[in-house]
This record gives sequence, structure tokens and C-alpha cells, in this order.
Amino acid sequence: MSNPILQAFFVGRAVAEVVNERLEVALTDALSELGKFDAEAREQLRQFTDDVLERANRAAEAANVGQSTTVRGPSGSDPVDLQAMIDELRAEIALLRTELQKYRSSSV
Repeated sequence: MSNPILQAFFVGRAVAEVVNERLEVALTDALSELGKFDAEAREQLRQFTDDVLERANRAAEAANVGQSTTVRGPSGSDPVDLQAMIDELRAEIALLRTELQKYRSSSV
């Protein structure tokens, strides 16, 4: 290759081929990493969603268990009607309020 123009052409062509190959490898690696990131993000989102739904289901089950209409009294005695127990407590609260109002009015 005694012709410098011809030599410059082949050198330029070789440089373009090497740069093209390296850009191709870099782009392939970048797209591969992007695909890995996307897959990991989707997996983490799926796991997050599963965890949230599992906790929500556990809480709903616990709430349903707590809504039973009968409960056991102290030390596993006969079942007690929950609504009746609530009504009795409300009556006691009303009685206590009345007594408290009487006490306050007599001490004034």
C-alpha cells in the first residue's frame, strides 16, 4: 500500500467497523441491563402486591373472627350473646353518667 489515500480509506473503514462493533456491544449490554431491571422491578412489584393482599386477607379474617355473635365467657364457660353484653355495658355506662351528674350537681 504505497498510495496514502488508499491506505487512509482502509484505515477509516477499519475504524468505522471497530467503532460500529463496540457500539453494538455497548447497546446490547445496555438493553440487556434494562431488560434485567424491568424484570426485577416487575418481580418486586408482584411480591409487594402479594404481601399487601396477604396482609389484607389476614386482617379481614381476623375481623371476621372478631365479629362472631357469641363469645366464650371467662375460662371457657357458656357462650354469651355479644349484643346482649354490649347492651348491658351501655346500660351501666348510662347509670354511671346519671350518678356522676347527680354527684356534680350536689357538689356545686
